[in-house]
Amino acid sequence: MKVWFFSLFLFLSVLGCKETIQPIEPVNFYESQLFTDVQLAGIFKDSKTFVDLVPKKDASTLEAKYLLEREKEGFELKAFVLNNFEDRSMKALEFETDTSRTMYEHITYMWDNLTRGPDDVIPHSSRIALPHKYVVPGGRFQEIYYWDSYFTLEGLLADDRYDLAKNMVDNFAFLIDSIGFIPNGTRNYYKTRSQPPFFSLMVDAISRNDEKILESYLPQLIKEYDFWMNDEENSNLEEINRHVLRIEQNTLLNRYWDSGSTPRPEAYKEDLHLATELETDSLKKQLYTNLRSAAASGWDFSSRWYGENDSFGSTETTSILPIDLNCLLYFMENKIAEGYFIQGDQSNGKLFNDKAVKRGEAIQKYFWNPQSGLFHDFNFMKKTITPELTLAGTFPLYFKLATNEQAEQVKDVIMTHFLKEGGLVTTLNHSDQQWDAPNGWAPLQWIAVKGLFNYGYEKEAVEVMNRWLALNEKVYKNTGKMMEKYNVEDLSLLSGGGEYETQDGFGWTNGVAVGFKKILQEMENDQ
Repeated sequence: MKVWFFSLFLFLSVLGCKETIQPIEPVNFYESQLFTDVQLAGIFKDSKTFVDLVPKKDASTLEAKYLLEREKEGFELKAFVLNNFEDRSMKALEFETDTSRTMYEHITYMWDNLTRGPDDVIPHSSRIALPHKYVVPGGRFQEIYYWDSYFTLEGLLADDRYDLAKNMVDNFAFLIDSIGFIPNGTRNYYKTRSQPPFFSLMVDAISRNDEKILESYLPQLIKEYDFWMNDEENSNLEEINRHVLRIEQNTLLNRYWDSGSTPRPEAYKEDLHLATELETDSLKKQLYTNLRSAAASGWDFSSRWYGENDSFGSTETTSILPIDLNCLLYFMENKIAEGYFIQGDQSNGKLFNDKAVKRGEAIQKYFWNPQSGLFHDFNFMKKTITPELTLAGTFPLYFKLATNEQAEQVKDVIMTHFLKEGGLVTTLNHSDQQWDAPNGWAPLQWIAVKGLFNYGYEKEAVEVMNRWLALNEKVYKNTGKMMEKYNVEDLSLLSGGGEYETQDGFGWTNGVAVGFKKILQEMENDQ
């Protein structure tokens, strides 16, 4: 009898406790009704804000609580979110700019403001915790991003911050070891994709004076290469396998690819809206994968990926073999070969040398357009190069894959068509996407300038650097900030286009600015 009364007491206690919810089964937060309702309600300025908040309970508990409470009279969704999620992002960028500092002194000061970590694990957070210090881009981006970090790292090295640069590389090695690849950024919603593979360039940068450093990261370089080549030996001719296409019997080329087929959690409402006019779920999933894959490219978004003129909804990234990606993998193959040779492993060194040679030959065969005088992407579904002229076409110069004759033609195209008053424009198309005209981006200035230097076009490289730095300095003088991107055509504006507001901080802009400044100073000292 006592046991019965005690059981009844427990039952009534639980029934009377409004906060005690027993979820029936595990819930994926990004597939929950709560997530969908919040993102579609537009409570926050953009979709990324919500996914970066930290839930106070696990997803299953919150979903059960939400489904119960939303049925009550007077329920307010925003109030529910504010009561059950918290903003754990740092406010380090909320500071007054010291106007007595030059732009370059400001950048040196900003490194510490943009530094995070080592991270503690925060329960239920979307953030992937990292074991070493790292530099975030800035603005809304309060986690580390993959390809951004290479250009940030070059700036750190130029500013004599080697220890922080090496910490960045060690964090990426940790991600490769723990996840199997480097995700787009250190959030769990980015685990379906990577970004342009610059890890080998980062390792190369910190090992310039000590080849043993390259050898120490060889296991991670190989593991990342395996991620991009995913079971290459089983790829059939002209059959696409995740990131890889066997375009000829002995030739493999790569594309950007994301394993997901749903709207991106960090851009849920925006992706869903773009797909509304598509008639079938199959077409919608295809669009979502193409949008995700464009995000994997780092160029999110650009007419570079369009299948039809002026049609964002025709984005077909997964049908395109990008020139920049294949140049990056060419470099990765060469660095892995170099690492094997340092170890004395001649067999594997030769194997990867051969892979690089074959890829280099394929880049010449499939990506060069003698009519335009530029390297293009290749659409393997249409079996032709894409029509768009973009700064991605300078990557073969950066990696010394172009002939001297090709380099001269690329130089002429760049200086005639891409060079604007504030630097190099990303494409020649004004599409309202942020990776198109009139915007210029720091990483592409760096690639193009270094490519011009590689073929002896010093005067042209200096002209690009001077115009870009003058624009950076002008905006800094007017705003006290470094921007994510700049309008290089109309210097009275910052930038335009994209799915979020212009961000300030800003990691890769800082890195390229101090990197360019160092190059110019060294050239002046050599005269």
